[in-house]
Amino acid sequence: PLTVKVLFFAKSREVVGQSEQELSLPEGTTTLQLVAELQRQYPELESMMRTCVLALNQEYVQQGAALPIHDGDEVAVIPPLSGG
Repeated sequence: PLTVKVLFFAKSREVVGQSEQELSLPEGTTTLQLVAELQRQYPELESMMRTCVLALNQEYVQQGAALPIHDGDEVAVIPPLSGG
């Protein structure tokens, strides 16, 4: 298995209730599979994830891309910023 640190920002942090979480995932997991796992653990994230941006090791991930995740990687969940 591989361990990934997931960082939650803004609204996603409110939904999850924490700013970061370590996840243990099977080898070969992709960013798309990670999103599915987060939605399974936090059903309230599901509708939000369509508008969130992911960053893998501080590089933005194109929406819907399935990039490989490696042990020790860091993934950030970044919701759109709301103006006010």
